[in-house]
Amino acid sequence: MLTPQVPIAREGYPFIAFAALCTLVAAALGWATAALLLLLVTAFILAFFRDPERFIPARANALLSPADGRVILVDTVADDQFTGGAARKVSIFMNVFNVHVNRLPCAGTVEKVHYRPGRFYSADSVKGGLENEYCATVIRTNQGQPLAVVQIAGLIARRIVCWLEPGDAVLAGRRFGLIRFGSRVDLYLPPETSLTVQVGDRVRAGETVLGHLH
Repeated sequence: MLTPQVPIAREGYPFIAFAALCTLVAAALGWATAALLLLLVTAFILAFFRDPERFIPARANALLSPADGRVILVDTVADDQFTGGAARKVSIFMNVFNVHVNRLPCAGTVEKVHYRPGRFYSADSVKGGLENEYCATVIRTNQGQPLAVVQIAGLIARRIVCWLEPGDAVLAGRRFGLIRFGSRVDLYLPPETSLTVQVGDRVRAGETVLGHLH
């Protein structure tokens, strides 16, 4: 049986260590108020970089959420940018209190990873979805269908981390990256995908089933 754990993403170690050091220095100097505030900052950063284990559903053709957060868009779009055709689009907004480690929505093979510098508007805005910095990963599913997972930076998030490379074989629910301090993940899915979520739903990366691939 898988035992739940709450590890910390290694990308957070420098931030946590720096905040903790500042807290200790302030305490050693007798700056009680500053030490208390820095302690709260350290606790927030520690919580932000938490990376809990998830129980991955063993369901055939299940499409898993790539992020923790709230569904802000479910639509059918013309996707000439990533998958090259009509697609079902699902957008998930992560606030600063959500777990920010991203997980793969399905099994398959990574075809390409494309990073584009951009702006840093609020990630849940239309402008943010169009102009913000992003990293797009295109995956060919085991059924031969292309889909894209797009990590989008936000107003506060200024660093996208993606550990994937073209040619990687991937499994549903596995970690593949993170975005620091508030952001968004967009999914571009085959048009025949059956979705079971709607705008406003709360989802968990690697656990919530968004729908099924066909």
